[in-house]
Amino acid sequence: MFPFRLVVISMAIDVLILTYVSMFVNMCFMDVCCTPITGAMTPNEAEEMAGLLKVLADPARLRILSMLMRAEAGEICVCDLTEPLELTQPTVSHHMKVLREAGFTASERRGKWVYHSLVPDRIEQVRRALDSRVTVTVPA
Repeated sequence: MFPFRLVVISMAIDVLILTYVSMFVNMCFMDVCCTPITGAMTPNEAEEMAGLLKVLADPARLRILSMLMRAEAGEICVCDLTEPLELTQPTVSHHMKVLREAGFTASERRGKWVYHSLVPDRIEQVRRALDSRVTVTVPA
Protein backbone atom coordinates (compact mmCIF):
# COMPACT_ATOMS: atom_id res chain seq x y z
CA MET A 1 0.00 0.00 0.00
CA PHE A 2 2.86 2.31 0.64
CA PRO A 3 4.01 2.50 -3.04
CA PHE A 4 0.40 3.08 -4.10
CA ARG A 5 0.20 6.12 -1.79
CA LEU A 6 3.40 7.51 -3.32
CA VAL A 7 1.94 7.14 -6.78
CA VAL A 8 -1.26 8.92 -5.74
CA ILE A 9 0.67 11.70 -4.01
CA SER A 10 2.99 12.02 -6.99
CA MET A 11 0.01 12.27 -9.35
CA ALA A 12 -1.62 14.90 -7.13
CA ILE A 13 1.56 16.95 -7.13
CA ASP A 14 1.79 16.63 -10.93
CA VAL A 15 -1.81 17.86 -11.24
CA LEU A 16 -1.09 20.82 -8.98
CA ILE A 17 2.06 21.70 -10.93
CA LEU A 18 0.21 21.45 -14.24
CA THR A 19 -2.62 23.58 -12.87
CA TYR A 20 -0.24 26.33 -11.71
CA VAL A 21 1.77 26.20 -14.93
CA SER A 22 -1.44 26.42 -16.93
CA MET A 23 -2.65 29.39 -14.85
CA PHE A 24 0.71 31.13 -15.29
CA VAL A 25 0.68 30.58 -19.07
CA ASN A 26 -2.90 31.87 -19.29
CA MET A 27 -2.00 34.97 -17.29
CA CYS A 28 0.99 35.67 -19.49
CA PHE A 29 -0.74 35.24 -22.83
CA MET A 30 -4.32 36.30 -22.15
CA ASP A 31 -5.69 39.80 -22.33
CA VAL A 32 -5.39 41.90 -19.21
CA CYS A 33 -8.25 41.54 -16.75
CA CYS A 34 -9.20 45.21 -17.03
CA THR A 35 -9.63 47.57 -19.93
CA PRO A 36 -6.49 49.69 -20.28
CA ILE A 37 -6.97 53.34 -19.34
CA THR A 38 -6.54 55.60 -22.34
CA GLY A 39 -7.03 59.30 -22.86
CA ALA A 40 -6.41 60.25 -19.24
CA MET A 41 -5.06 63.70 -18.47
CA THR A 42 -1.35 64.13 -18.32
CA PRO A 43 0.06 65.65 -15.12
CA ASN A 44 0.49 69.01 -16.90
CA GLU A 45 -3.09 68.95 -18.25
CA ALA A 46 -4.43 68.08 -14.80
CA GLU A 47 -2.42 70.90 -13.22
CA GLU A 48 -3.75 73.43 -15.74
CA MET A 49 -7.32 72.19 -15.44
CA ALA A 50 -7.14 72.28 -11.63
CA GLY A 51 -6.08 75.92 -11.81
CA LEU A 52 -8.98 76.78 -14.11
CA LEU A 53 -11.47 74.92 -11.94
CA LYS A 54 -10.18 76.76 -8.86
CA VAL A 55 -11.03 80.02 -10.59
CA LEU A 56 -14.53 78.71 -11.31
CA ALA A 57 -15.01 77.35 -7.79
CA ASP A 58 -16.10 80.74 -6.45
CA PRO A 59 -19.90 81.28 -6.41
CA ALA A 60 -19.59 84.96 -7.39
CA ARG A 61 -17.43 84.07 -10.41
CA LEU A 62 -19.85 81.39 -11.50
CA ARG A 63 -22.69 83.90 -11.28
CA ILE A 64 -20.66 86.45 -13.25
CA LEU A 65 -20.02 83.90 -16.02
CA SER A 66 -23.70 82.96 -16.01
CA MET A 67 -24.66 86.62 -16.39
CA LEU A 68 -22.12 87.14 -19.16
CA MET A 69 -23.46 84.12 -21.04
CA ARG A 70 -26.93 85.62 -20.93
CA ALA A 71 -26.00 89.25 -21.61
CA GLU A 72 -27.93 90.51 -24.64
CA ALA A 73 -25.08 92.75 -25.78
CA GLY A 74 -22.52 90.00 -25.12
CA GLU A 75 -20.81 92.20 -22.54
CA ILE A 76 -21.45 93.65 -19.11
CA CYS A 77 -20.10 96.67 -17.29
CA VAL A 78 -18.82 96.15 -13.75
CA CYS A 79 -21.32 98.78 -12.64
CA ASP A 80 -24.13 96.45 -13.79
CA LEU A 81 -22.83 93.54 -11.71
CA THR A 82 -22.52 95.09 -8.26
CA GLU A 83 -26.24 95.17 -7.46
CA PRO A 84 -27.26 91.66 -8.63
CA LEU A 85 -24.18 90.15 -6.97
CA GLU A 86 -24.65 92.25 -3.82
CA LEU A 87 -20.92 92.99 -3.83
CA THR A 88 -18.96 96.22 -3.85
CA GLN A 89 -17.39 97.49 -7.06
CA PRO A 90 -13.82 96.71 -5.88
CA THR A 91 -14.84 93.12 -5.04
CA VAL A 92 -16.53 92.65 -8.42
CA SER A 93 -13.46 94.14 -10.12
CA HIS A 94 -11.26 91.66 -8.25
CA HIS A 95 -13.37 88.72 -9.44
CA MET A 96 -13.29 90.09 -12.98
CA LYS A 97 -9.49 90.36 -12.81
CA VAL A 98 -9.22 86.71 -11.71
CA LEU A 99 -11.52 85.61 -14.56
CA ARG A 100 -9.60 87.74 -17.06
CA GLU A 101 -6.18 86.43 -15.96
CA ALA A 102 -7.48 82.85 -16.29
CA GLY A 103 -8.59 83.66 -19.83
CA PHE A 104 -12.34 83.35 -19.25
CA THR A 105 -13.12 86.99 -20.00
CA ALA A 106 -11.80 89.87 -22.00
CA SER A 107 -12.18 93.50 -20.96
CA GLU A 108 -12.32 96.89 -22.63
CA ARG A 109 -12.13 100.25 -20.87
CA ARG A 110 -14.63 102.88 -22.00
CA GLY A 111 -14.16 106.08 -20.10
CA LYS A 112 -14.25 105.28 -16.41
CA TRP A 113 -16.04 101.91 -16.87
CA VAL A 114 -14.68 98.52 -17.89
CA TYR A 115 -16.84 96.24 -20.01
CA HIS A 116 -16.31 92.49 -19.86
CA SER A 117 -17.17 89.74 -22.32
CA LEU A 118 -16.67 85.98 -22.41
CA VAL A 119 -13.82 84.27 -24.21
CA PRO A 120 -15.75 81.39 -25.78
CA ASP A 121 -12.64 79.34 -26.58
CA ARG A 122 -11.64 79.10 -22.91
CA ILE A 123 -15.16 78.09 -21.83
CA GLU A 124 -15.18 75.49 -24.60
CA GLN A 125 -11.77 74.17 -23.50
CA VAL A 126 -13.07 73.47 -20.00
CA ARG A 127 -16.30 71.98 -21.32
CA ARG A 128 -14.45 69.62 -23.67
CA ALA A 129 -12.04 68.53 -20.95
CA LEU A 130 -14.89 67.75 -18.57
CA ASP A 131 -17.08 66.10 -21.21
CA SER A 132 -14.36 63.74 -22.38
CA ARG A 133 -13.00 62.89 -18.95
CA VAL A 134 -15.88 62.87 -16.51
CA THR A 135 -19.14 60.95 -16.48
CA VAL A 136 -21.51 62.18 -13.84
CA THR A 137 -24.62 60.23 -12.93
CA VAL A 138 -27.22 62.28 -11.16
CA PRO A 139 -29.70 60.20 -9.15
CA ALA A 140 -33.30 60.67 -10.19
